[in-house]
Amino acid sequence: MQSWNLREISTPGGSRSPVVLRSDEAARAVLISLEPGQALGDHQVKEGALVSVVEGTVRVESGGKAIEGEVGCFFSFDADERRSISTDTGARILMVLSPWPGEGHYRGDRKG
Repeated sequence: MQSWNLREISTPGGSRSPVVLRSDEAARAVLISLEPGQALGDHQVKEGALVSVVEGTVRVESGGKAIEGEVGCFFSFDADERRSISTDTGARILMVLSPWPGEGHYRGDRKG
């Protein structure tokens, strides 16, 4: 068994220093701290993504919709779904990407 206290892990520099908690071919779990005013700007990944708000509040935008999320909110995104996650006051999120890495994650990666 492995366990983490997501509120106690050091993440200096906010979004510039995400912490990979676990990574294998099933999934990658990443803790991301967003300092006030920081954002994960408009982006997409090749994996499905699950995002949980651990501390603070965030604004999540995807598919023309925007949702304010607080501690306990949980979001699910399909592979290649564009989104942005921002905060005015600061937040900490847990992002799980699955499978890891998704097909096409690395440029030139050809499966099949």
